[in-house]
Amino acid sequence: MINFVVPCLLGLEGPISDELRAMDAQNVRAENGRVLFSGDEHILARANICSRFSERVQILVGSFEAKSFEELFQGVRSLPWEEWIGEEDAFPVKGYSINSTLFSVSDCQSIIKKAVVERLKKKYKSVWFEETGAVRQIQFSIIKDSASLLIDTSGYGLHKRGYRLEASEAPLKETLSASLCYLSKLRPYHTLYDPMCGSGTIVIEGAMMAMNIAPGIKRNFSAERWEQICPDVWKEERERAKQLEKRQCDFFGYGSDIDKNAVEIAKANAARAGVSAKTGFDAADISAFSPRTDRGTVICNPPYGERLLNINDAENLYREMGRIMPRKKGWSYSVISPSETFEYSFGRKSDKRRKLYNGMIKCDLYMYFK
Repeated sequence: MINFVVPCLLGLEGPISDELRAMDAQNVRAENGRVLFSGDEHILARANICSRFSERVQILVGSFEAKSFEELFQGVRSLPWEEWIGEEDAFPVKGYSINSTLFSVSDCQSIIKKAVVERLKKKYKSVWFEETGAVRQIQFSIIKDSASLLIDTSGYGLHKRGYRLEASEAPLKETLSASLCYLSKLRPYHTLYDPMCGSGTIVIEGAMMAMNIAPGIKRNFSAERWEQICPDVWKEERERAKQLEKRQCDFFGYGSDIDKNAVEIAKANAARAGVSAKTGFDAADISAFSPRTDRGTVICNPPYGERLLNINDAENLYREMGRIMPRKKGWSYSVISPSETFEYSFGRKSDKRRKLYNGMIKCDLYMYFK
């Protein structure tokens, strides 16, 4: 059994825990900014290929308390690095320290590297490591003197699905966009609308979720080059994910944006994601928002003061949104915004609010469904 850690955007620990349990991961436990779980090599591959909300998948090599550099060195050296790092492999080190006695990240980095080398020297009876093989990126986190040592299995962050070669200004991460769809309870029979779609990420992620298309099925991961994991594991997990797709669902997603160039980018992104048949994009101002169905799920990320508009423009936009998104049977609206006065400008109190982070910007997801 392998122990894993998934780092995530604050506020997404719950959705990640839910999806990991659905993948048959064991011992799932949420903490602030990360989710811990355990499983075998298949779970390692499955989490990388199928997780919509996680930032990456890391192997937890070990945890211990370290209040001095000597404790850090001895703790790192005692861990079984040889189980994951071969004699030829590269093992760079990076990480962070928060509210800890060991506050110098560069010093921690050097000591951890030295401790891993000393451990591998003893195990491989070698005095020098060329590090010309596959990369095992070592990640450390030291929070309040508690050190966690990890090895990354993903490579590029999991938000990089591979379909978004271009993006409009200030796009949402794919992982956060997928989370908005999940928190809005988007279903395979729903019609999704995003009247400020930018490069189309929310609509595309909604379509992929409705059709159960694994977000990482078209990309590669660092751990695919590791000799410790049989290539058949990755092949079998991709085949499993493919068999679970539901391309015949009733879902459709409509995106619109005032920026014609953004709309063209959205169409190209949808094509690369394989969801063109279930999505449509048009150039239109939000004031012209006119739903094509009797029921719908609206999810959007309007521009706001800290991002694209000044505060007055943002408030005027929120008032316009309140006008075109009336309380109506069969409709729900989810809007992510950092504005504490959004509800006042929108014109009514939300039925539910959820705190989320868009990068470093603290936001709320305002949800209307009654």
